[in-house]
Amino acid sequence: MSLYKQIHEEGGPVAVAEAPMGKNPVLDELRQRVHHHLTEQLGPVLFDKRLSEEDLRARVMEQLHATLANERTPLSATEKANLIQAIADDVLGYGPIDAILQDDTVTEVMCNGPDQVFVEQNGKLTKTDVQFIDGDHLLRIIEKIAAEIGRRVDEASPMVDARLPDGSRVNAIIPPLAIDGPFLTIRKFSKEPFQVDDLIRFGTLNAESANFLQACIVGRLNVIVSGGTGTGKTTTLNVLSSFIPGDERICTIEDAKELQLHQEHVLCMETRPPDLNGNGAVTIRDLVKNSLRMRPDRLVVGECRGGEALDMLQAMNTGHDGSVTTVHSNGPRDTLARLETLTLMAGFDLPVRAIREQMASAIDVIVHLSRLKDGSRRITHITEVQGMEGDIITLQDIFLFDYTMGVDETGKFRGHLKATGVRPKFAEKLRDHGIKLGADVFMPEGTAKEALQAQALRR
Repeated sequence: MSLYKQIHEEGGPVAVAEAPMGKNPVLDELRQRVHHHLTEQLGPVLFDKRLSEEDLRARVMEQLHATLANERTPLSATEKANLIQAIADDVLGYGPIDAILQDDTVTEVMCNGPDQVFVEQNGKLTKTDVQFIDGDHLLRIIEKIAAEIGRRVDEASPMVDARLPDGSRVNAIIPPLAIDGPFLTIRKFSKEPFQVDDLIRFGTLNAESANFLQACIVGRLNVIVSGGTGTGKTTTLNVLSSFIPGDERICTIEDAKELQLHQEHVLCMETRPPDLNGNGAVTIRDLVKNSLRMRPDRLVVGECRGGEALDMLQAMNTGHDGSVTTVHSNGPRDTLARLETLTLMAGFDLPVRAIREQMASAIDVIVHLSRLKDGSRRITHITEVQGMEGDIITLQDIFLFDYTMGVDETGKFRGHLKATGVRPKFAEKLRDHGIKLGADVFMPEGTAKEALQAQALRR
């Protein structure tokens, strides 16, 4: 029996969840008691990797029914079925939010304490009726998620970044830092990583800009993917990384592994938090430095948010062409300003001009994403870093999102990426790698078609 259902209201699908126990204190107490007894009886069996999912579920359900048979609390058939489902979700899954996580239309789950659970669907936030019994119940789910990947969360370490087995990103923060918490945020990722055709279908980019970006990656240009929180930077990074030829050695470095590359020669690394004594932490910067000794052809860094920006720029300038990373920013120009700040965080007293010269030399393309008011995630800028003029890094937009096309009757933006008519300077570098981009790629819409028709007539 599913505890989660979809209903359609004006504006599209909305997530509505049925709270299995409600706020019945008798049933809530019974649920807690049976849950604790079940975990005591099964113990290590719950974490035995040798058991298949089916065998583990069978063991849990057998013990659950046996435990309930010894309980004297009168239950109706519906209450008993809901209780069994709820406890099974707690033990085998992630409690009340387990069914939500199975819904492919949900892209984010946000638990603002035990009584408020929001989901994101189609770029819009919706409050559900899902509730945890209390803060301890939510805390147990957080501890379970962290334990699955060897992380911990407690008063000594009240924040954790983790991931679910399917790669979904998890962030949790608990009291005393979370005043009304615990707070749990889960950014879901597709079970099958999105391909470039999916992004074209979603309207994130179009076929022309996709072919251009593929040429940039194959041609070993250094690319920065920028944007705000939740704009789709990691998804775009994954798609761009899929363009890397299969015969190259790729090192991926992330806080929590999210990238899903299908090339054969991929070395995935992720950071490690400090232990109870505050020792043993391994940062992105440590991994970037170490990866340079691993003979990589490409570096793919999940996100630059500190001094590793300097190491990344140095790698791009010392033979590791074709590297890709992401940066939080509000636009291409802001991306450079943020990288400049991050580089200064490396702890070296470098002149600003020296940093800018490093950036101008290292970075070829900035791909900027935005989340628009209609909830869609779009690439709004594909910008070339041309070089230095005085103390200023010069930028040139190659593709821009056309906002002037307005919105349709449903509020969706009609616009898409359009060429600005400027041919990038790195086109010569691409040609040296055997990649030829025709002049029509960079012609504004309409102009390219008319030019090709004229050329055909001349022939």
